[in-house]
Amino acid sequence: MTLSVAIITLNEEENLPRTLESVKDLVRELGGEIVIVDSGSTDRTLDIAREYGAKVFAESWKGFAAQKNSAMEKCSGDWILSLDADEPIESQCADEIGKLFSDGHKKKRVRELDSLEILERSMAAEEGKVPRNDADPSGYFIPRKNFFLGRWIRYGGFYPDRKLRLIRRGAGQWIEHGAHPTVRVNGPTANLKHAMLHYAYPTLRGYIAHMNSYSTMQAEHLNKSRQRGFDLLNIVLNPIATFLYNYIFRLGFLDGREGLLLHLYHSAYVSWKYAKAWELNRKS
Repeated sequence: MTLSVAIITLNEEENLPRTLESVKDLVRELGGEIVIVDSGSTDRTLDIAREYGAKVFAESWKGFAAQKNSAMEKCSGDWILSLDADEPIESQCADEIGKLFSDGHKKKRVRELDSLEILERSMAAEEGKVPRNDADPSGYFIPRKNFFLGRWIRYGGFYPDRKLRLIRRGAGQWIEHGAHPTVRVNGPTANLKHAMLHYAYPTLRGYIAHMNSYSTMQAEHLNKSRQRGFDLLNIVLNPIATFLYNYIFRLGFLDGREGLLLHLYHSAYVSWKYAKAWELNRKS
């Protein structure tokens, strides 16, 4: 089994070396490749990618899902590990993937499923007739450790934060979902034990800027799905309830000062997206 690592980039010189370093031995072990689709970096991102032997493609920005799908389409491996530039994998996770493909798949090579069979298996799994963790998964969920201001956020619903990132080539694709695109696969899935690391928010300024951008995208998604008026429930009460639920009942307070700030500003993000949806609706 061969593995392709697919990453999209834009000015990621600070994050990319750590992520590429985490997968380079795995790629070499499995005879794979690293594919990077860049949307106009002006720093050293492309130089760093080439230093690690990556195949680099320059494309204009098409949206998160379309950009990620473009990177996956350029992959030639049997399996694709789709990562963000700020998502290195733990060494234990690399070992787990290596063992999965070098041992298990050598002893019993997973046969390629045609599109009709994949669809039938997926429908059967949804109806509860076939266990999701069977012998022939089309994708694997990887737990994710999120870091905020340098601290791993273990509570408040931020862990294990499983993401479907290891995908059989041709069995799935990214779809747009507001600010958070997701992967859908045709077929059963399984879970990996070890994690990838998410270093998205090293500063408050960066986090607030991201949440401002994400809330705008989520507002556009909400506005397309249904018309929204000025909703006090979602703009005022929902953020308060979100903070109390995550910080108190889901033990977010155990993450110290970083946890307090994260949940405080996350609740503000909830308010922003509904207020912006109302603003868009008013303009239209």
